[in-house]
Amino acid sequence: MALIDDLALDVNITLNQEWNIRGGIVVPRTKNVTLTGGAVRLNATMLYADLADSTELAMQQDRRVSAKVFKSFLRCTSRIIRARGGSIRSFDGDRVMGVFLGRSKNFSAVKCAFNINYAFLNIIKPKLEAKYSSLSRGTFKLAQCVGIDTSKVLVVRSGIQDNNDLVWVGRAPNVAAKLSGIRNSPYHTYITKEVFDSLDEGFKYSKTKNKKKLMWEPRAWKEVSGVNLVYRSNWSWRP
Repeated sequence: MALIDDLALDVNITLNQEWNIRGGIVVPRTKNVTLTGGAVRLNATMLYADLADSTELAMQQDRRVSAKVFKSFLRCTSRIIRARGGSIRSFDGDRVMGVFLGRSKNFSAVKCAFNINYAFLNIIKPKLEAKYSSLSRGTFKLAQCVGIDTSKVLVVRSGIQDNNDLVWVGRAPNVAAKLSGIRNSPYHTYITKEVFDSLDEGFKYSKTKNKKKLMWEPRAWKEVSGVNLVYRSNWSWRP
């Protein structure tokens, strides 16, 4: 059979296949979702942590230096996601995706974002710039951003035999990814209104001398239909 015939057959099989959807209370792994029609429904909070302008970094710096930057960022963010109760299910170049479930999923994801910001500003960036003068003296500026959203998500397995992975379908993964792509220092954490509304006072306001200060700034946003308001923060939290 010619390749073109295989492609047409694959699409026909997919379109006519019945879904076998089950509810989930834990983050699935690839092996736990069948390739032929398997799907898991979750109420999930999705976090994306993205290293800013990685293409520019890779073009300007020695590839060995760029690789050390990527590894340092991804290793630290992954460790923080795990420590805050999140599950890591995807890497995309310089970006990592974390999945949070349960009653405290929004709180955990936001604390994770603040931890990442602290680690980046106080550990990752200073150590990289101390090691490589090309980073501390060059035009490229190290930065990162975290985006968070929460929604119902359908997790399916896609690809071909021996070459497949989970695909996360829903608003949260797409919006969180777009939010993590915002570049507006010193704001390095962006969340949707749904996430903000669910937070308790301790993660909305700081207290200084008996005065409350909002830790977030509301901003109009038009990148995704149905999401008109997001909140940004420059706060960090020591892990």
